Amino acid sequence: MAMIAIGGAIGTGLFLGSALAVRTAGPAVVFSYLLGAAIALLLAKALSEMAVAHPTAGSFGIYAELYLSPWAGFVVRYTYWAAQCIAIGGEATAAAIYCRWWFPQVPEWLWIVAVSLALVSANALGVRSFGEFEYWFAMVKVTAIVLFIAFGAVLLSGVVHEPGVTLRNFTAHGGIFPHGIAGLWLAMGFVIFSYIGTEVVAVTAGEARDPQRAVPRALRSMVARLVLFYVGAMVVLVSVVPWNAIQSSTDLRASPFVRVFQLLHVPAAMNVMNFVVLTAALSSMNCDLYVNTRMMFSLARGGYAPRRLGALTRRGTPIAALLVSTLGLVAATIVAAVAPSTAYVYLLGIALFGGLFVWIMIFVTHLFFRRAWVRAGHAPLPVRMPGYPWLTLLGLVLLVGILVSTWWVPGMRPTLISGMPWLALISLAYFSWRRRARHAGS
Repeated sequence: MAMIAIGGAIGTGLFLGSALAVRTAGPAVVFSYLLGAAIALLLAKALSEMAVAHPTAGSFGIYAELYLSPWAGFVVRYTYWAAQCIAIGGEATAAAIYCRWWFPQVPEWLWIVAVSLALVSANALGVRSFGEFEYWFAMVKVTAIVLFIAFGAVLLSGVVHEPGVTLRNFTAHGGIFPHGIAGLWLAMGFVIFSYIGTEVVAVTAGEARDPQRAVPRALRSMVARLVLFYVGAMVVLVSVVPWNAIQSSTDLRASPFVRVFQLLHVPAAMNVMNFVVLTAALSSMNCDLYVNTRMMFSLARGGYAPRRLGALTRRGTPIAALLVSTLGLVAATIVAAVAPSTAYVYLLGIALFGGLFVWIMIFVTHLFFRRAWVRAGHAPLPVRMPGYPWLTLLGLVLLVGILVSTWWVPGMRPTLISGMPWLALISLAYFSWRRRARHAGS
């Protein structure tokens, strides 16, 4: 479960989107990732408390329905599903960017179609195949990050002399805060996207043998590793090469991790790293498909989607829900064909709204969950959010601030432009569904 969660979190948000974060914050991006880790830890604590009480595949969507309202449960699940659809398309677009590094003559949309067919087939085989597949995918990228950090440590120690590789890169090009504290904060949109995926553990709780032990352990292990990997990788990234040489526009042509080896003139390592970041994109696609399929399955079983989407195959796979959850791949193929240079950033911005909205709703749900749990006279849970309700409120306020600030981040205005109309549309769909259900019942 921990490796599946890491597989969901470590993806193109780190290996590709971090270039945009570095461009926005400069070396201060290290502090942005620390702040993102603190928010992710608060979310993990709140979510694990609710997951232990209700280990179900619907996870935070079910919690919102139980403790807020049926509208909240409907909107949270559909927003998460839609955001993950777009995120899957973004991961496929990133995979195409990585493949273009080796084969620039092949259209991006063709790579998107190829990887989509492969991973949809893998998810159709069942949860056991998914678990094995994702475990090894996650292992590859975790190993790569560890080696990348070790490589940077060797260069910075002076054991291997490389001109220009020095900790002075933190201050030599405008200082640690070249864009001020505002730059650090505005980078949080890209940074928090790197952490979105940690909620996957709660979704897997419905299929865990012992959720009371497995979920808290997986969440603690995952957050600790993410802090080490993300912060360590960012320290190496902005110290090995000048931060302003990593990314200068929203037109992403390669992973910043590949760019490091390119700027250091290490061709073999450059190609190996490109293979690793490609694997990371495929891993995140695989994980997102799994989670999205279970979310649509939960909607169908709850009566919020057509019943056929809640059907299972003999292997226990919700194949109909899986196929519907590939809509983002169709969108990615179209966007990549129309605007290949900005497709990834555009898709990231749209998916970010859904991720932030769901995290915000998790914190809101936790406020009501704890109060209801105590009033009902239930025994204290083995996992409890410390500092309740103040730390829950802190996480909520920080996420709302990040969401609003995306309006001032270059290339990220689609986050609010697409998000607010979506909430209005999905709310209208809910009330229309509710009206039809009442008429059918009468």
